[in-house]
Amino acid sequence: MSERFFPDTMPSPLADAITLPWWQAASQHQLVVQRCSACGHTRLPPAPVCPECRSADAEWQEISGRGEVYTYTIVHRPIAAGQPLPTVIAVIALEGAGGVRMISNLVGANPDEIRIGMPVELVWEDMSEELAIPRFRPRRAD
Repeated sequence: MSERFFPDTMPSPLADAITLPWWQAASQHQLVVQRCSACGHTRLPPAPVCPECRSADAEWQEISGRGEVYTYTIVHRPIAAGQPLPTVIAVIALEGAGGVRMISNLVGANPDEIRIGMPVELVWEDMSEELAIPRFRPRRAD
């Protein structure tokens, strides 16, 4: 079981027919983006058609989970009982994902030390056996 960052009172995300493969990959600790089979455009969140060429053909591409902080905000008011504060919500520019950015939480970071361009890495939060949520933390030295 991975480290827990948020309480069980946080609302769980819901999967639908389009996002289910993404959540299934996440449950296996694999971060994936949807890639258009026709033009190669990547997208996240998943969508039924490519916004570039309108093709409905897509495949899932695993990415490293490394990236950098594109922008962020620090939340000082809880949205769920027991939520640790402050909470950092960040937009992460993902490496090797064709320009895709992902909104998630930045954990394990002093809010005063966060900066745009900060290198980050993926860390999984296992909410249950079927649900894993991607979070990001400052990248450790290689």
